[in-house]
Amino acid sequence: MVESINILEFLEDHLWAYIACPVVIIFGLYLSFSSGFIQIRRFPSILRIFWAFLTTKDRCPRGIHPIQAFFASVGGCVGVGNVVAICTAVQLGGPGALFWIWVTALMGMVIKYSEVYLGLRFRVRNDEGSYNGGPMYFLQHAFKGKTFAYLAAFLLCIYGVEVAQFRIITMAITSNLDINEYFVIALLLSLVLFAASGGIRRVGTISTAIIPIFVTLYVGMGTWVLLNNLNAIPEVLSTVFSEAFTGTAAAGGLLGSALMKTMSEGMRRGCYTGDVGVGYASIIHSESSSTVPERQATLAIVDIFLDTYVICTTSVMLILVTGVWNSGLPTALLVQTALDQYFPYMHFFMPFFLFLLGYSTINAYFCVGLKCADFIWPNHGKKLYYLYAVSALVFFSFFDSSKAQALMGIAGGLLLLINCYGIFRLRHELSFDIDGDLAPAPNFNSELVSDQP
Repeated sequence: MVESINILEFLEDHLWAYIACPVVIIFGLYLSFSSGFIQIRRFPSILRIFWAFLTTKDRCPRGIHPIQAFFASVGGCVGVGNVVAICTAVQLGGPGALFWIWVTALMGMVIKYSEVYLGLRFRVRNDEGSYNGGPMYFLQHAFKGKTFAYLAAFLLCIYGVEVAQFRIITMAITSNLDINEYFVIALLLSLVLFAASGGIRRVGTISTAIIPIFVTLYVGMGTWVLLNNLNAIPEVLSTVFSEAFTGTAAAGGLLGSALMKTMSEGMRRGCYTGDVGVGYASIIHSESSSTVPERQATLAIVDIFLDTYVICTTSVMLILVTGVWNSGLPTALLVQTALDQYFPYMHFFMPFFLFLLGYSTINAYFCVGLKCADFIWPNHGKKLYYLYAVSALVFFSFFDSSKAQALMGIAGGLLLLINCYGIFRLRHELSFDIDGDLAPAPNFNSELVSDQP
């Protein structure tokens, strides 16, 4: 058992360090130059598009409101990883890892834009009054067959069962609030099944209620702590930029190996929290009622901006300015310890935060897993996926989830490689023209969307 876990972790580490991370940088730069660095140059316009969607009522009978799709996607992106996993990058790679998290987000924005755009570009109508889209559909056009489409759907089925976050939530609630573990598992599982059974629409509605509450409370508390440590911020930022190219803070050893560790940890965690290239966001956004794919795809850029530059940066800066990042505490306790210095009752607030984050993430991925299982086996796929997902979530609530986490990491890395190659093959289909009327394009449904479910 231990040897199999070590092999999986070895494969995961090397897949991300030597293949996936370089692909993100190289392909991200390629798309950035191709788009004229849309994620920087057009960011004000992107925010205006987001505001227009936010203040516009949905008048289309098919699909869900673009903002519902956005929050459903953000719910999967903004998760426990923003508070716990992102701190692992600093513990293992030192403060310089934050710089590479920022770089990954910058490159990831245009990659995620592309996968969402292609998801809408090649989506098809379904019998439920919405759309099916995502890598399973645009990969069929990229590779002229269904082999890679089925492979991506299978990997997303594996990736879609968030056993790690389910376990973190149950442990946080039971240990901090002293509630019966079986009751917590049963209640959380019931809530997840309720959300997933309602599809992307229900997941989006729940995330629309949850995410703003979390962002307001968490960023507000984090800002207060940073204001109380204002004098330490310049020194911390100086350390972040200097050690981004030396990697000497936590990795140790030779300069080259330490630098590789810092870059790898920062980029790997940045990809994980932003879900760059995984394809789940493409599936969710494809259900949007928006008939202008360029406009809906810009929301993926807002997604990563909120995830990385707001929430992840808040988490990392909290543990750096308070000095708890190298205290030897377990990763799951770093942010809680930093906030506990300034706010009372964090043993109540932290489980609440983790529940809000983890629940929205589990819902989004579970729902995507169901759609992928249905794509693989239309007649019985959803039933089998319910059985598999429930069994895995319950089982790993009581046993070590290291093996499952490593398998999910490998699945995520492979999805990144497959989807990026598919996007590259369809690069001439991409459009970065986000100008024009927000009103639906008259011929979009007839020209770009198949009538076949």
